[in-house]
Amino acid sequence: MIRCLVVDDEPLALDIIADYIAKVPELTLSATTTSAIEGIGLVQHEAIDLVFLDVQMPELTGIQFLKIINGKCDVILTTAYPQYALEGYELNVVDYLLKPIAFDRFYKSIQKVIHQKNNNYHKNIPAETPSPLSKAIDFIFVKTEHKIQRIDYNDILYIEGLKDYISIFTCNERVITLQNMKKMEETLPDERFIRVHKSYIVAIEKIESIERGRISLKDKRIPIGDTYRDAFFKRIGERYS
Repeated sequence: MIRCLVVDDEPLALDIIADYIAKVPELTLSATTTSAIEGIGLVQHEAIDLVFLDVQMPELTGIQFLKIINGKCDVILTTAYPQYALEGYELNVVDYLLKPIAFDRFYKSIQKVIHQKNNNYHKNIPAETPSPLSKAIDFIFVKTEHKIQRIDYNDILYIEGLKDYISIFTCNERVITLQNMKKMEETLPDERFIRVHKSYIVAIEKIESIERGRISLKDKRIPIGDTYRDAFFKRIGERYS
């Protein structure tokens, strides 16, 4: 069992990671805390194997935390700010999870930890192989103006990028979140979603028809960008031919 500690100043973020940990048989949750200082004490005095560590916290930053514990246990950084990734990797973190964190991305990080602890990166399930657990978790959390909202993959029709934010269109609503298209594309499972335009990602199974360079789904017609055209039709051919 890999004994885990979660350190994040946002209680909801703690709850999400704790819930994910509970779904992985190889993991056990030792403690959660909103205090970086308390987290350091737990690492130093308790048997902790892996820390899920937020970067921006009021008492200490995650980078300062890493320097203090000095490699005593494995660390996976969790944050909404990608600019800290390079410094984190220089301090030998196992992985870097960008919020909002999808379960399938979380699970890939855990596989890295397992492989590393066994000193054999080919012994366990490859990171690209979907597991029963990842299939069971079909949702993502996104931060809106007033809350963090869960959205089920099955409900997503398409995603539209608009300058500094994106709109997620579901069967029942439109959810707006401060996020960029590249990170959203990386977060979503590529077996279910595909980018077809610089401004659009669509749910493959929600496509109703394709005609004259446009995709129809529900009451929306989405253009296929020239940059994405070949990859899109190759993917559709592989999936449905």
